Amino acid sequence: MEGIAAEGWALIPVLSLTVSVLTVIATAVLAASAALQAARCGFDAFGAVALAAAASLGGGTVRDLLLGATPVFWLRDITYLATAAPVGLGVFLFADRVEGGTGKRLRLLLYLDALGLALFTLVGIAVARQAGVSEVMAVALGCITGVTGGILRDLLCGQPPLVLREDLYASVSLAGGALFMALDGPLPAPAAEMLAFAVMVAARFLVLWRQRRQPPG
Repeated sequence: MEGIAAEGWALIPVLSLTVSVLTVIATAVLAASAALQAARCGFDAFGAVALAAAASLGGGTVRDLLLGATPVFWLRDITYLATAAPVGLGVFLFADRVEGGTGKRLRLLLYLDALGLALFTLVGIAVARQAGVSEVMAVALGCITGVTGGILRDLLCGQPPLVLREDLYASVSLAGGALFMALDGPLPAPAAEMLAFAVMVAARFLVLWRQRRQPPG
């Protein structure tokens, strides 16, 4: 039994320091977006923390399950849950005091979501590459990691997920992931990551800016 357990643990990709730091940042960002959504939907504090955890850890959980990396990352390292819970609670308590109906919480949510999408896409690709999958599958797993948290957040709030309402959402993740894979080699990995991140965030911000300028339909 010990030999089987050791073999199972050996198959689990160990997150490098860079990937771990990116994951913590991405977890905090998506937890904050979920807490804002919780405040908009009238959740209580417990519901906000649960939503923050589901949204910020959901994408990586699905990724790890697809890679056969169990226990999943947040069960092996409490840092991520310990990040999601207090960030979710703190942002919820702040957002709950912001006057509703002004659109401020929604705008902040969408901008945080854009940052989370880009960060988790890059994290997903990094973990997938550590697991030894092909470049195409690494990009696909990056997209799954990037969009799943937002899907869970919206579904748990009874709203259509952004990925089903926005033409440039999953496609931004896929394009950004492909750009990173193309640049990684010609450029140092950190430079490729920063450039791909900037492109994804700029694309989503541009979509949000154009939506704000459009007259109500």
